[in-house]
Amino acid sequence: MDSRRPLLAITMGDPAGVGPETIVGAWSDPRVHEWCDAVVIGHPAFLRRAADLLGRRREVRPVGDVREARSTPDCIPCLPCGPESALDAPPATIDPRSGQAAYEAVTRAAELALAGQIDGIVTAPLHKAALWRAGHHYPGHTELLAELCGVQDFAMMLYLGPDETIRSPAGLGVAHITLHMALKDVFANLHIEAIVAKARLADGVMRAMRPLYQLDDERPRIGVCALNPHAGEEGLFGDEEATIIRPAVEQARAAGLNIVGPLPTDTLMVRARDGEFDAVVAMYHDQGHIALKLLGMHRAVNITLGLPIVRTSVAHGTAFDLAWQGRAESSSMIEAIRVAAGLAAARTVSDE
Repeated sequence: MDSRRPLLAITMGDPAGVGPETIVGAWSDPRVHEWCDAVVIGHPAFLRRAADLLGRRREVRPVGDVREARSTPDCIPCLPCGPESALDAPPATIDPRSGQAAYEAVTRAAELALAGQIDGIVTAPLHKAALWRAGHHYPGHTELLAELCGVQDFAMMLYLGPDETIRSPAGLGVAHITLHMALKDVFANLHIEAIVAKARLADGVMRAMRPLYQLDDERPRIGVCALNPHAGEEGLFGDEEATIIRPAVEQARAAGLNIVGPLPTDTLMVRARDGEFDAVVAMYHDQGHIALKLLGMHRAVNITLGLPIVRTSVAHGTAFDLAWQGRAESSSMIEAIRVAAGLAAARTVSDE
């Protein structure tokens, strides 16, 4: 790509949820248009409905080629995508028509990114049940994008940029070993190789974050969560720390990572918040999500690690309890755009 601002595609997500509102809300922030050019992928009618609901005067301009899109605070370029039938699906309701609309927007964005026509993707939330009812059996965006990109080694990271709460200079990222699965299945899916692989991915993305904050390239400090309470208490509460997690940490350290663990998660997250670590590797979904969202729910960003393309997302769901009431919060969307623009620009520089 050339030296212009990164071009990002923002997928609308499930249009029955808060996605269209968060996008229109984010468009009002002038920083968004300093960071990037952006084009929305989805049905333009939903953006117009959201703009009317929020009382924002915005031209929603359909485009046929994303490379011609130039966004401004007053104009939202939109690449039409998705079935017309989704317009008849009721808001705040699980409906396969809305699920299909979300699926088509994501797949179209991935195609454009893989073809080099856009620099990154920012996704509004989809509803997993609606996705399944539309016949697309993926646990979520992460797994769908991994398949579209043809990768096996990938991970979800929740990320918070540095501020008065998060004191690590490049922010704090939490990567997950297991993701969208029943808690009872977590134990069977913990492996030394998986922990080492996710730690490498966390190391890579946090190194990529450092130039965004004018920091030197140093190995990120990574803390690895224990699985059991008190890190197993010397085997009294489980032996996964000794048999799986500690050997993985030792292997990753031998490979050059700046990594320690396993550490009890309750104290590890406090230490990470206070700046002792740049990244945390969590063993399962809620172990990482709950802690990070308590630290900054509306600033958190979801980053997919291991893809050949840049992808960030809001760190919340479709929020049917708030959808289409004019109450949706846009802060996470704004932050997801900021992070995607920064990572896309950094990737462009590294490719030159």
